[in-house]
Order: sequence, then C-alpha cells, then structure tokens
Amino acid sequence: MPQLRLALNQIDSTVGDLAGNAESVVHWTRHSAEQGAHLVAFPEMVLTGYPVEDLALRSSFVEASRAALRALAARLADEGLGELPVIVGYLDRSSTAQPKYGQPAGAPQNAAAVLHRGEVRLTFAKHHLPNYGVFDEFRYFVPGDTLPVVRVHGVDVALAICEDLWQDGGRVPATRSAGAGLLISINASPYEQNKDDSRLELVRKRAQEAGCTTAYVAMIGGQDELVFDGDSIVVDADGDVVARAPQFSEGCVVVDLDLPAAGPVPGGVVDDGLRIDHVVCSEDPLAPYEAELSGGYAERLDDDEEVYSALVVGLRAYAAKNGFRSVLIGLSGGIDSALVAAIACDALGAQNVYGVAMPSKYSSEHSKGDAADLARRTGLNFRTVPIEPMFDAYMESLGLTGLAEENLQSRLRGTMLMALSNQEGHIVLAPGNKSELAVGYSTLYGDSVGAYGPIKDVYKTSVFRLAKWRNRAAGEGGRTPPIPENSITKPPSAELRPDQVDTDSLPDYDVLDRVLAMYVDADQGLEAIVAAGFDPDVVTRVLGMVDTAEYKRRQYPPGTKISAKGFGKDRRLPITSRWRESRPAAGA
Repeated sequence: MPQLRLALNQIDSTVGDLAGNAESVVHWTRHSAEQGAHLVAFPEMVLTGYPVEDLALRSSFVEASRAALRALAARLADEGLGELPVIVGYLDRSSTAQPKYGQPAGAPQNAAAVLHRGEVRLTFAKHHLPNYGVFDEFRYFVPGDTLPVVRVHGVDVALAICEDLWQDGGRVPATRSAGAGLLISINASPYEQNKDDSRLELVRKRAQEAGCTTAYVAMIGGQDELVFDGDSIVVDADGDVVARAPQFSEGCVVVDLDLPAAGPVPGGVVDDGLRIDHVVCSEDPLAPYEAELSGGYAERLDDDEEVYSALVVGLRAYAAKNGFRSVLIGLSGGIDSALVAAIACDALGAQNVYGVAMPSKYSSEHSKGDAADLARRTGLNFRTVPIEPMFDAYMESLGLTGLAEENLQSRLRGTMLMALSNQEGHIVLAPGNKSELAVGYSTLYGDSVGAYGPIKDVYKTSVFRLAKWRNRAAGEGGRTPPIPENSITKPPSAELRPDQVDTDSLPDYDVLDRVLAMYVDADQGLEAIVAAGFDPDVVTRVLGMVDTAEYKRRQYPPGTKISAKGFGKDRRLPITSRWRESRPAAGA
C-alpha cells in the first residue's frame, strides 16, 4: 500500500488579519516540511479567521482573501515549500449565479484550496451550510457542488469542510463512491461542554461510511464569544483512532499512514449530485520508507479542567486579539469575582490583573478580608476604595430607599471601575454568571459594566464546582490555591442591605439551575418542567423572571460560550413580548 505522511496543523487565526494568518500558515508549513510531511492541512477559513460574519458581505474583503491566497501560494514556492501540497481554508466567491438560493454570481463562499508549486491547484466550497446555534452560514454563503479529490503520491484524497461531516449525505458517501483512500475535513468547530465525545463518535462514524481513513483538523483559540478547542483526530476505515491531538493547545500532528492506491481517475456525478473535481499533484507512490510517526494520543482533560481551560483561552484570546494587556475586576470577596480573578490571572498573568475592593457600609468584614486574601494568594494588584462617601452624597441629594438605594451602590461601583478603566487603560471584566443573567439578578449599569464577561455562560452551581477544582488543581501541583475557602463556603450575597443573602430573592441555586437548564438550554415549557418534579410556584416565578430580563441580557458584554445555548446568538428572543409560559393559552 502507498504511504503518506500527513501533517494536521491545529492553529489559531485572527479574523481580518490576512497577513498575520498567512505568516502562520507559512511557519507551520515549514515546520511540517521539517517533519517530512507529504501533505499538509490547516483549519477552516484559517486565512481570514472564523467566523467573519458580515465581513463576508463586503466584496473588498472577499477580494482581499482571494488575493492573499494567491500570494500565499507564490510565497510557499519562493521559500522552497512549493512541492508540498497545502490545504488552506479561506473566503471565496461563486463564479456563477446560484438561482436556487436567490444569489447572483459573486456570492460569498466558505471555501478551501490546495496550494502546490506556487499555484492554486484546486478550490471548493463547503457543501453543507449550518444554520443553527451560533451559525448563520445561509445568511452569508452559497454551497459548493463538487467533491474535490486531489491525488498525492498515488493516493486519492477527498476533501470536506466541517459541516460536511456533521450532516448526513453529501461528501462523505461521495468519498466512498469516488474510491478515495483518505478523507480530510478542515474545521472551525466551536467548543461546547462534552462536544469532544460526540466529535470522536462522529469522525468514527463518517470514516466507516466513507470507507477510508478520515482526518479531522480543528482550529484552536478564541474569537469574541467562541472558543476553539483543537482536538484534531485521525481514525482508520474501521473507526479506530490512529492519532488525537491535545485540547486547547496549538500544534502539529504528524502521522504516517498506509493507504489504498488510487485507481483510474474518478469522474462524473456522485452522491447528492456532487461532481467530482479531480487534480493530480503527484501520480507515483513514494518509495517505501520506515514509518516513524504515529501522531500520538493526547489524554483527555476531565470535565471541570476542560471548562476552566475554555474560559482561560476565551479571555486570553479576547484580550490579545483586541490589543488589551490588562484587566480590572471589582473584588467583593464573593465566589463570582474570585473565580473571574483566578481565570484572569491564569489567562494574562497576575501582574496584568488589577483588583479593586469597593466596600459600602453593608460590606461584611469577612468579605473585605476575603478580597484581600484573594489578592495575596494570586499576587494580583490590589487596592481598596470605599464607596460610602459617594453613596452618602447621592443619598443626601436624592433620598433613595429600597431597591433604588441598593442598586445605587452597584452603579457607583460600576462608575468607579469604568473611570479607572479610562484613566489607567485596563478593560473591566463583568463577574456575572449565567444564573444571575437568566433571572435578571444583576444591576444594569452596575455589576453588568465591562468589556467581557468570562463566566456569563457558567451557572452558579458550576461556578462553585470550578472554584473547587481550581483550588484542588493548585494544591495537587504544590501551589497556593487562589480562591479563599471562605469565598466558596459562605452563603452568596450581594451585600446591598443588612444580612442580605441571594436566597432572599431566588430559589436555592441547585433548584434554580436545574429549572434554568430545562427552560433556557432545552427550551422546555412550564408544564414539562413541573412534570419533571419541580414546584409549580417556583417554576412560574423563575420563568417570569427569565422572560422579563431579556432587555438586561441584551446589554451585557460578550463572554466565553461553553454551553450548547449561551445568551447571545444561540438564544434570540424578543425583548417586547406578551407571551408568558405561566399564562394559559386562549381557549385552554
């Protein structure tokens, strides 16, 4: 059987940085060549970054992407890498009208190309376009209608892009029909909890359906609210894992493969009406060589470490790609700000994290002490600025009471943080969690201020679990646990009035989060949630709080997405709506 050394580069790219992304492709192609690779693959839209969103609608950006691709092909050849076929994702446009989709010639396409000997030898567009969750690809792109096959050293290699594997039909069965010996899918599939398990099963299933070894190369890094976790995979035709890359780590997987020899050049139309587009880079098989590179198998992270790693990568990417070097956090001594501070220190280094305690007359002594203890444990920069003088001045002028008095404290803290941000150049991190955002248990223009919300997609019960994991991991590594134990064990409180605790206003978080998981994440209605065993009055109250807090969530900053349905593009509900789950339908 012919041999082939395949290099899968799971790398990060930045949206719009065509020059920087091309530089990364050259760097990792050179690295792949030094490892003796015969074929190199990069992630989906690596040249433009992903997702480009409405940039895809700008013809200037599309043309810049096409020009960058041609320049990249020429540069690879100029630097002595031209003999190595390279698969690169980029943004292209359709050369013909697409009346089926109501699009004229020139409509954008999520595309990829094979670069070889200084030329763009083959181009193709994603066939299956996702249109769910965070994906709006039908808004931007028209699909491709070919099965691209490139012959490399006597092996026919079929190519696909991300969703082409996630949906049934199309390029996977077409690969079998074409008799390809290898299927490579390039991907920019965002991270979600437990997705690594479903991803592996998907690749195994598709390899068996395609009847050949299948390689899945994935993106790493972050883009706004999305995190990409890598986890590139190679499986054989039986679905057995040949190689698996680490999670949340940039790098190159190089693996030696024994593959079936190519037969006659395939042609014609195969499954789903796909026309085979075949090019030959090298016809003759390689002389037999000793296979040395197995690709390896990186151990999986446990569930809590995986989520925590995603939160760190998401914040680090957001700060770095937007040119921010330091962050500012209001430290209350509570669990949320403590976890955010730990994430920030791990993402950016404690020297770039600035914490401010802003006690009021209702702040407990232990909360003040817990904030200071956190600073000592992590080594972050810390100061204390009491808000009581400002609070007294407002109260003397306005005479506020009740909720208005409580929220004033939060808004004074928000104003102070934004003032320090403007003065010193740090970006403010909002500490709100998913439970609070769901029910509106936050103060607009108070604790919701900031440029990024690292735990906005983390339920409160998970906040506690992640804090415990982080401390345990530190202890096992012989380091100081960053989060004070008292911040974990004391009852959560906003401390905006005497002896206040969260359960004065909310159900117990264990109950609340399970109700929210059904309503927010699973779109279950009141009857289904009550049927699951929850108290009808509690459910009615929680659902009402969620429905009326939509206007607050729309104004919350972006933050790392870790669930299948975060607040943002995943969940799009009207602010103005009279529908309530607790209200019976007309005629019922």
